[in-house]
Amino acid sequence: MTHIRRKAIDGLAAGDRFSISRTFTGDDVKRFADITRDYNPVHFDERFTAVKGYHSPVCHGLLVASMLSEIGGQIGWLASEMRFNYKKPVYFGDTITCDFEITDVDEKGRARATAEYTNQNGVVVIQGVLKGILPGSPEKEIMQSLI
Repeated sequence: MTHIRRKAIDGLAAGDRFSISRTFTGDDVKRFADITRDYNPVHFDERFTAVKGYHSPVCHGLLVASMLSEIGGQIGWLASEMRFNYKKPVYFGDTITCDFEITDVDEKGRARATAEYTNQNGVVVIQGVLKGILPGSPEKEIMQSLI
């Protein structure tokens, strides 16, 4: 079990932060394209990316943003809203760190959070604002039983 899952079972609150990192590859982009059927040439063709002003093909924005799924899945977050602001491209081979922070939790377990994604050079590539529902006692008991 990850430390993220353990913290979720123990209870989440405003101010809790989680961070994960991942290096994106051409294979990741190909698999994502096969699943989504998004074969935009900006992800595959050097000529197209050059016309767009990029130095090489770029990762799908939603592929990179989906790093949140790892954190959300570990904490049992049920997403109700996600907004992303894509700041800079992510290239094959970039290592992205996603820093997630719960900013507000109400008495019903409805939460707000932010996510900031930076590349290996510390450049912000995506910013996100999220809403969701945190697991209550029954859900935390089930999560505990899965250990």
